[in-house]
Amino acid sequence: MKPTEKQIKEIAEYLDCGMRCYFNKKTGEVKHILNFDSWESDYEEPWQEDIDEIEKNHQNYMEFEAMPSRDLFNLMVDFTDSIDDLKLKERLIRALNKPKPFRNFKWEVDNSGDYRQQWFDFKSMRYISYVEKQLGYCNEADNERFELDPEV
Repeated sequence: MKPTEKQIKEIAEYLDCGMRCYFNKKTGEVKHILNFDSWESDYEEPWQEDIDEIEKNHQNYMEFEAMPSRDLFNLMVDFTDSIDDLKLKERLIRALNKPKPFRNFKWEVDNSGDYRQQWFDFKSMRYISYVEKQLGYCNEADNERFELDPEV
């Protein structure tokens, strides 16, 4: 089985939120659990049933990897390059060149009016492409998108 477009979007959203995502290749089910490596929590109880299922049947699951921080940084640079508001573009460039660029960029975007939603849309599209690449749905060389299964 292959994930539907809706499932790919769901996986991208969960990864962006710091979750670990798995796709069951036999049943087509998506499971997500908290990424305990990146969250300061050891409270596994709400996810224990899924953790046990994934560990028991690991051969049936494909795990999706979160976007590495260097790729997220490049994503912010690409968004900044796409901005037509020169003042905002300057502020974003400064934010990316300061210490703690992720926090500074977020603050600038959060206070940018309509560009905030543009950032979320831009990041969402790129995260979906990132998940599709993990599935082999995109040709790495030209980002050409292959046909996906229709939504169920």
